[in-house]
Amino acid sequence: MATYNKRGYKAPKPAEVNEVEPEETFDGQSTTEEVFNTLDEKASRTEEWVANNQKPIIIAVAVIAVALVGYLFYGRVVVEPKETEAANDSFQAQQYFIQASNATTITEKDSLYNLALNGGEAKMGLLSIVENYSGTDAANVANYMAGMAYLNTGKYKEAVERLQEYKGKELTTGILAKGGIGDAFAQTGENEEALKYYAEAAKMGDDALATPRFLFKAGQTALTLGKKEEANKYFNELKTKYESAPEANNIDAYIAATE
Repeated sequence: MATYNKRGYKAPKPAEVNEVEPEETFDGQSTTEEVFNTLDEKASRTEEWVANNQKPIIIAVAVIAVALVGYLFYGRVVVEPKETEAANDSFQAQQYFIQASNATTITEKDSLYNLALNGGEAKMGLLSIVENYSGTDAANVANYMAGMAYLNTGKYKEAVERLQEYKGKELTTGILAKGGIGDAFAQTGENEEALKYYAEAAKMGDDALATPRFLFKAGQTALTLGKKEEANKYFNELKTKYESAPEANNIDAYIAATE
């Protein structure tokens, strides 16, 4: 069947073919392949280093393992029995110290503190505990008790030496030890040093027994030294934080003396 062109119809021209720029070609290796090759090279170098240094590595690991086992062995076989032995040997000296603290006469106190320091009934004193069991908890406690015993028997230099050795693990005894050093300096008229240690003791923490005691002593000592502003600070802190403490009795009068 014949077909007829419509009037005015023109056949479309062939579409022009644009020239396409040639795509870039790969050189045979992708970026991913390069990464893997690099990792392979590094792994090979690491394996080679390990192979060349295998003996030193084994020795190093062995040394670490032996050191760890030795530490655990030392802790269980040496330290723990030593702590137990030290605690047993210090028992009598601690009893003397407690009895001295509760004694009612100066003569009795002095006698018991001396027994605590030097031993009695064929038992070690606090000084022997410190010497023979250095590094144990018992020796640390013995330093505290010895310092306080010296303080109470008027041996202030020795008190400072022992109390400075004490590493306070409990807040109360830590504050009392620091304040005790202040007391020793106060007894020898070294008020600047006394104030320093009283202030440090008061700042160590919030303890209802010990903190107000040394806030008050810091205030008193500062006032004695003519440091009214500093004394006012200690007295006001005592009034604000520890109003019910015995040291806060008549605190307003002390505050008035600083103004």
